[in-house]
Amino acid sequence: MSEISASELEKKLYIEVDGQPYFVLDVKFASPTARGASTMVKAKVRNLLNGAVLDKTFKTSEKFEVPDVEKVPAVFQYITGSEYHFMDNVAYEEFALTAEKLGEQKFYLKENQEVLALKLRGTVVSLELPVYVELAITETDPVVKGISASGRSLKKAKLETGLEVQAPLYAEAGTILRVNTETGEVSGRA
Repeated sequence: MSEISASELEKKLYIEVDGQPYFVLDVKFASPTARGASTMVKAKVRNLLNGAVLDKTFKTSEKFEVPDVEKVPAVFQYITGSEYHFMDNVAYEEFALTAEKLGEQKFYLKENQEVLALKLRGTVVSLELPVYVELAITETDPVVKGISASGRSLKKAKLETGLEVQAPLYAEAGTILRVNTETGEVSGRA
């Protein structure tokens, strides 16, 4: 395993903190106001083993191991109870992840969707989703007459996976929206 210092942290890196593997979601460098204080690194990270999202603060001098995470193409197949089943497209083996382990990621999955399975020491521990997914609206308020597609007003909408988003006023049930999996925001029609 290689090492990386806190000053080199950036989004979408994998690091190991206290023996736990994390995916870096966001990084901010905080300059101190007091003399002699060192710059702090504030990182929002997701634990690959349990899906928990945490805010961590590090000194720039801290070093982390970079875990050997293997990315394998996979396809989401179906749900049984609270388990989400996938097919590893390299080994052609089926694997399952629980809804609890997937966390918010489960709201961006629909049948036959391609994802990347993240393997740590040969075991699938998490997923990497595409940046955008296309999901249909199942429930929303009626369309308001006279609203154009360029309008900036939003209304609540429930998507086919159960995800609730802020959709444009012109959107109606059946409209397919393009949703950012990192922010949960709608970027328009698909």
